[in-house]
Amino acid sequence: MTTSTNANAASKGGKSLVFHWFRLGDMRLHDNPALQKSILQAGNNKNIVPVFCFDPRIFGNGARSRINNELKCGPKRAQFVLESVADLRRNLERKGSGLLVAHAKPEDFLDQLFQQLGGDDAVTNGKVICQEEVCSEEQDVVKAVDTALRKRCASSLPLVETVWGSTLYNIEDLPYQTGLADLPDSFTPFRNKVEKKCEIQTPFAAPNSMKLPFAVDSPQGKALQPHLSYMPTLQDLGYTSEQMEEAKHKSIGNLEFVGGETAALARVENYIWTQDRLQIYFDTRNGMLGDDYSSKLAPWLAHGNVSPRFIAKECKRYEQERVENKSTYWLVFELLWRDFFKFFALKHGTSLFFPGGTVGNDKKWHHYEKNLQAWKEGKTGFPLVDANMRELAASGFMSNRGRQNVCSFLALELNQDWRYGAEYFENILVDYDVYSNWGNWASGAGMTGGRLNRFNIVKQSKDYDQRGDYVRHWLPELKNVPIKFVHEPWKMTQFQQMEYGCKLGVDYPNPIAKPYYPQGGGKGGNNKNGAHKGRGNNNRNKPNPNRGRGQKQDMKSLKEGKIHMK
Repeated sequence: MTTSTNANAASKGGKSLVFHWFRLGDMRLHDNPALQKSILQAGNNKNIVPVFCFDPRIFGNGARSRINNELKCGPKRAQFVLESVADLRRNLERKGSGLLVAHAKPEDFLDQLFQQLGGDDAVTNGKVICQEEVCSEEQDVVKAVDTALRKRCASSLPLVETVWGSTLYNIEDLPYQTGLADLPDSFTPFRNKVEKKCEIQTPFAAPNSMKLPFAVDSPQGKALQPHLSYMPTLQDLGYTSEQMEEAKHKSIGNLEFVGGETAALARVENYIWTQDRLQIYFDTRNGMLGDDYSSKLAPWLAHGNVSPRFIAKECKRYEQERVENKSTYWLVFELLWRDFFKFFALKHGTSLFFPGGTVGNDKKWHHYEKNLQAWKEGKTGFPLVDANMRELAASGFMSNRGRQNVCSFLALELNQDWRYGAEYFENILVDYDVYSNWGNWASGAGMTGGRLNRFNIVKQSKDYDQRGDYVRHWLPELKNVPIKFVHEPWKMTQFQQMEYGCKLGVDYPNPIAKPYYPQGGGKGGNNKNGAHKGRGNNNRNKPNPNRGRGQKQDMKSLKEGKIHMK
C-alpha cells in the first residue's frame, strides 16, 4: 500500500490541499475510507478538491483489450459510470462541495490541477488520496500520477497516498502475513479463518458537509468552472451511434440498473426492507428469471456506489428487527467472495492474467473464432448457454448460475482460451470488476488449483429451469418446444421439429459441441471455485494470443514455461 508525506515543507507558504481522486471502485460518500482519510489529512472539510477522470485508456471505442480487441468498457457499463459520476457530483454539491470532471488521463489532469491551484509555486503542501487497487493497470496509473506530480513539485517523496477500501474486511485485520503470501488459494479455508478471527468494522457515515478550497468567483474558481460543470456524453467518450443505442438497455425485468449511490441505497432498502426478500435469499438465489431472485446489488458494488460493510450492517439490523436465518447469513457470505478475489489478486499479481493462471497450468488452449462467436451470440445449440448469453447481450447482466455454466462451456467443452471469455465479460457486464471477473474465470477454467468443475450443461438446465421458462424467454425459437425437448432440442426427430416449429440448423442451431453426459448422470457441478459474479493494453494491432492483461512477453519467461505458447 502506498504511503505519503507532504510534498514540501508547509513553510514554503503553499496551500494545504488534498485532491481526492474518486476512482471506478469508490463512487460514493458513505463508508469511503479514502474520503475519510482525505478529510483527516486536510484538517477540515474545506481543503478537499474532489476529482474524477474518464480515462481514454478505458472508455470509448478506441480503448481495447490486448488479447481479443474487445472494448475495455462497453457502452452499458460506460453509461452506468456516467450516471454514477453525475450522482456523485449531485451528492457532493448537496454537501456544499463539487466534483471536477475531465475526459483525460488522471496523470495529466491532476498535474494540471496542481499547476492551476498552486499558481507559480505549484501546490507546495498538496497530495492526492485515492482508493487502493491491486491489479497492474490500476497500479500503473497511480504510479504515473505520482511521477507527474513529483516532477512538477521537484519532490523526492511520494505525492499519492492510497487507502484500502471496497472490501468487507480491512486488509490490516486479516490473519495473514503482509503481502498475503500465506493466503489460501481456495475460498473455504479463507472463509473459515476470517469469520473466526476477524470482525467487520463499523462503516463510516457520509460527511455532513464539504467545501471547496476556493470561491467560485475567484480566479481559481473561474478557471476550474468548466470542470465543475462538465459531464461528458457517450459520444464525447468516443462511442459510436450503434454503441450509444446499445447503452439504453441495461435492465432485468422491471429493475433498471441506474448508476450512483442514490440508486444503490434505494436498491438495498427495497430488496431487504420493502420487499422483504432477504429472508428467502438462500432459497431463491439460484434463480435465473425475474427481478428479485437475487439481490442484484453487483453493479453498484462493482462501482463502489454502495459499501459491502453497509450491506452487512443492514443484514445485521434485519436479523435484530425481523429474522435471523440461513438467508441473512448467506448474503454476507456472498460479499466475502468479493473480498477473497481481491485478496487473491493481490497475492498473485499479474499471473492471474496468464493463460495458465496462477498455477501456471500448461494446458494448450485452442482458438476457434467461429465457436467463440457462436458462444458470444448465444448460438451454440445448447439452450441454457444460449439463453444466458443473449440475456447478457441484452441487459449487461447474467445470473451467478448462468456465469458458471457459460464459463465451463467455453473453457472445458470448447477448449477455448478462458481469457477470451473474461475479456468479453469485461466488455459487456454492467457489474464488471477486475477481481471477481478474472478470478472467477481463471477458477472456472481450472487455472487456480483445487477441484475442477466441468458442468453438465443439460442437467444444470433441467435442475434450475425445470419448466424451460427461462430458455423460452430468451430463445423465442423454442417457444413451442415441450419440456421433454426444450433442454435437449437435438433429440427431436425431423417430424417433431416440424410439429413444434423449430427446425434444427434453420430456426435454432445444431450443437457446436458433443453434449457432455458424464457417467452416472453427474450433478452438474456446484463448486463455488468455479462460480462467477460477475485486462490488457491499448493495442489496436493484431492481437497476440499469448499475452494477457498485465503480462509482458519476454523470452526468459517463455523458456522457463511461465508463458505458454500454443
